[in-house]
This record gives sequence, structure tokens and C-alpha cells, in this order.
Amino acid sequence: MNFLLLKFIKFACVGFSGLIIDFAVTYICKEKIKIHKFLSNAIGFAVAATNNYILNRVWTFESSNSQIGLEFIEFFGVSVIGLGVNSLVLWILNEKFKWNFYFSKLCAIGCATVWNFLANYYFTFA
Repeated sequence: MNFLLLKFIKFACVGFSGLIIDFAVTYICKEKIKIHKFLSNAIGFAVAATNNYILNRVWTFESSNSQIGLEFIEFFGVSVIGLGVNSLVLWILNEKFKWNFYFSKLCAIGCATVWNFLANYYFTFA
């Protein structure tokens, strides 16, 4: 199997675990705690991004970089840009096109995934 494809499949598996965490935290914040939907989205993202860094470092990219703090900052920076992509797509689909919030969120995550994988492959874990 192609090396890059295998990395992407691992990245997608980690991302799926992040998706579950993201949705669960977003739901709890938005529906149970009654935090604004976009702030809830950001909180869900932050929790999932931290989980994803750990799993991607260990499993997907098998990083041996001893500067874990710097690597995490780079990963999180890439993820913040991904959050911008995610939030923009979410806002457009939910606010402008009036799509269901959670379906819009799912589409937004798909768009951000492509950015996150490529940026992390070529920058963070290069």
C-alpha cells in the first residue's frame, strides 16, 4: 500500500475518534450547558485536537521529535487554521444555507481534514 495513503488512513482513523469527541463535547456544551453554538464548536475542537495530537504523534506519524512542546504548538497552530476552515464552512452552511447545524458541522470537518492532514504531514511531522 502507498506510504502516504497508509498515513492518511491512520490519520482518518484518529480523526474519527476526534470527531466523536468533538461532537460529544460540542453537544454537551451546546445542549446541556447552553453555551453558544460557535463557542461550543471551538471547545469541542480544542478537546479533540489535543486527543488527535497525542494519537497522531504516537501512531500515525511515529514522531521521535524530542521537542514535544514545539511540535504540539505546531500541530495546534495547524489545527487552529483548520478550525478557521471548519468554522467558515459551518457558518456558511448553517447560517447562509440554513442546513442542519450538525450536518453542517460534519461537512465542515471533512473540509478541515484535508487541510490538517497535508499541513501536518508536510510541516508538523516532516
